[in-house]
Amino acid sequence: MDRVIKKSKWGRKRILTIAGITALVVLIVGAFYATSGKTKYNQPIERITISEVTKGSFQEFIPVNGVVMPITTDILTASDGGKVEEKYVEDGTMMKIGDPIMRLSNSDLELSLAQQQTSVFQAQAELELSKATAQQNTVTKLNTMADVDLAYNEAERIYNLDKKLFAKKAIGSQEFQTAENTYNYNLNRKHLAEEILRQDSVSTKEQLEQQEQSFVGMKSALELMRHKVSDLVIRAPIAGQLTSMDAEIGQNKNKGDQIGEIDVLTSYKSRVDIDQHYISRVFTGLRGDVEFADSTYQMEIRKVYAQVTNGQFQVDMYFLGRAPHGIRRGQTLQIRLALSDPMQAVLVPKGGFFQQTGGNWIFKLSEDGKTAYRQDIQLNRQNPDYFEVISGLKPGDKVVTSSYDNYDRIQELVLTGK
Repeated sequence: MDRVIKKSKWGRKRILTIAGITALVVLIVGAFYATSGKTKYNQPIERITISEVTKGSFQEFIPVNGVVMPITTDILTASDGGKVEEKYVEDGTMMKIGDPIMRLSNSDLELSLAQQQTSVFQAQAELELSKATAQQNTVTKLNTMADVDLAYNEAERIYNLDKKLFAKKAIGSQEFQTAENTYNYNLNRKHLAEEILRQDSVSTKEQLEQQEQSFVGMKSALELMRHKVSDLVIRAPIAGQLTSMDAEIGQNKNKGDQIGEIDVLTSYKSRVDIDQHYISRVFTGLRGDVEFADSTYQMEIRKVYAQVTNGQFQVDMYFLGRAPHGIRRGQTLQIRLALSDPMQAVLVPKGGFFQQTGGNWIFKLSEDGKTAYRQDIQLNRQNPDYFEVISGLKPGDKVVTSSYDNYDRIQELVLTGK
């Protein structure tokens, strides 16, 4: 007899349907939690950095690099071109004022000196000859003047005598008239001779003065030429160390070419490169400090160069007080340049969290330290060690400051391994 077999309520089709619905619900719930940002993440505590928020002295500063330079450097140039004939010292030599460094030769300059000397000798001879000629002319005119004076005095004597005799009618009018005419003639002759002598004296004086001025000018030009020739021997203008020497025997140097430098090693400064981002905040008087040989030295900006090159501008920083012992030209210093005065602030140590959050939030630990949750914060200034906290955190809070690379949509960290 046939037996009726009951059909199972959990058929394969039904099971598959229920499984599909369950999986869909799981996906929906998972998606909901993922999009709502309420996911949790188990984080081993030894793989993160936990820092404490503190309150303390905060100073905004930036690390910058500077190159050590002497405060005083004298650049040596060729005042006139020439060929390098001889080098007396080598690069790095300590020099005293006036010590010879090298000798150049310049045949054109030396020929000009010889010609100038000849011209001066000729001008001097001509001046001496003019003085002698003028003196002889003066003597001749003085002799002529003496004869004129003698003739005038004799004519005056006869005229005065005949005038008295004519008044007494001792002589006739014809004789008196002759005496008077002779007197007037010699008087006019005397005035003319005096004027000629005066004009000749003035003319001779002016001529000699002009010649003397010309001679003095030629002597000055000669001295200048001698100085230029003597400058072919290049000497140290100041005491210091000869550096950057660029000259070889037989090499031609043009006028104005740099030959080397002399550094005064008694004091130093640092030429510092700063990112152009800070150009509006950097000015003379800003200070910084540098560690050198286990000691800290204070420095101050004395000069700001406005030109920006490759995204950077430069400043000169001087040591306040003595420079570090053993410092050398060209050495690189790492300087902390302060952009603000020290002040009390709430501080959070710098870390990798900032790259993912932009300083808008941070994971803050719960009171029991077992979890960390997102906390909105506001940061302000920073230095290489700390951020200044404006809001969202208080001293004593503990936060996760390491990288947040795996926490894109994580709302809460469950700290494990304690």
